[in-house]
Amino acid sequence: MFTNDVLPLSGENSFDLTPEKESSEIFLYIGSTRFFSDNLSGTFPHSTCATSLEEAKQVLLNMSVLPDLIIVDTHFNHIQLVGFSVWLLQNRINTTPLIYNQSYLTTEETKLLFKQKLVDDVIDLHQHYYKLGQKIKFFKKMNSDSSELKKQKSTLPETCRFCFVKRSFDILMALAGITLTMPLMLIIALIIKIDSKGPVFYFAKRAGKGFKIFNFYKFRTMIVDADQKIKELAEDLNQYETQEKGPLFIKLNNDPRITKFGRFLRNSSLDELPQLFNVLKGDMSIVGNRPLPLYEASTLTTAEWAERFMAPAGITGLWQISKRGKKEMSNEERIQLDIEYARNRNLLTDFKILIKTPAALLQNADV
Repeated sequence: MFTNDVLPLSGENSFDLTPEKESSEIFLYIGSTRFFSDNLSGTFPHSTCATSLEEAKQVLLNMSVLPDLIIVDTHFNHIQLVGFSVWLLQNRINTTPLIYNQSYLTTEETKLLFKQKLVDDVIDLHQHYYKLGQKIKFFKKMNSDSSELKKQKSTLPETCRFCFVKRSFDILMALAGITLTMPLMLIIALIIKIDSKGPVFYFAKRAGKGFKIFNFYKFRTMIVDADQKIKELAEDLNQYETQEKGPLFIKLNNDPRITKFGRFLRNSSLDELPQLFNVLKGDMSIVGNRPLPLYEASTLTTAEWAERFMAPAGITGLWQISKRGKKEMSNEERIQLDIEYARNRNLLTDFKILIKTPAALLQNADV
C-alpha cells in the first residue's frame, strides 16, 4: 500500500499454469468464504479470510504476525477502500502489499487505483489464484533490502498510548459542555425558527478518522437547499484557489446562502455547539482535524494527503487556531496543518490547542 512502485497492471503474464504445492506463505483474503474454502485454504493453510474490509481490520489486529499479502475480492467501493488504506497507514500495516481482483474493476477504476497508489497490483484472481505464492515471493524479493519493512512485519504495531485518556477527556468535556450550554442551545433553536424557514439543525455526511463517514451536527445557518447551490456559486466566490490537480476545498466569501442570524452563529462559532453530541457518540474528538464533506475528502485520497485522516475529527484543531477566518489560507497550508497534527498529536499538543481556542472562536473575516 502507498508504495512508490507500480507493478504491471496485468499479472497474468507472470504466471504459468502449473498449480503449486501447499504453501507456508500467509495472506489475508477479503471476499467470499466459499471461494476461500474451495480454492485457497487447501494450498495456503496458514492464511485467513474476512468477508468485508471492516471485518478485515479486526482480523488483522488479532493476527500475531502480519500477512505477506492482502487480497481484496469484493465489489469496488472507492470511499471504503480509501478508508481501509488510511487505516492500514495509521496502524503501520501499509507495507503489506495489496492486490485487487480485476473482475470487479472497470478500466477507469483500475487506472484510479494505481494513480492514487491504493493497490500494488491488479490480477484476474479467479483465473490465477493458485499462483498467489509466486506473487508473494515477488513482493518479498522487491522489498528484501528494506530493513524497515522487516521490522514492521515482525509483529503488529502498538496501539495508541493516549487514546484511552483522550476519549475519557472527550466524554467528560462533551457532557459538561452539553449541560452548561443547553439553555443557550434552546434559545438559539428558537431564534433560528423565527429567523428563517427550515429545520433547526443541519445534518450532513462527513469523513472523519480513517475516512469513517458519519452524520455531522450543526445549527442551521443557511437557507434551505443551500447544498444544491454550491456549484453555481463556487466558481466566482470560492475562497480557496482551485487547480485541475490536487485537493478541492470550497468556502465562499460573503456567502449569500447564509441567513442573518446564521452569520452571527458562524462568526461566534455557536453553530458548532451540537457537535458536542458527535463527540459524545465517538464520531469526533474535542481536538482533531476538521471532518470534511465527502466531495472534499474524495480529493484527498492519495498518499500525499491521506495522512491527515490518521487523526480523529475534531471540533477545534491546529488549523482553527492558526488560520481560521484568514482569507489568505491556501489548500496546501490547510492540509499541511492537518498532517502536522496527525503526525505529532499528543496530550500536550491537545492542551496547547485548547488553550488557544477561545481567541480563535471570534473571527473578523466574513468567510
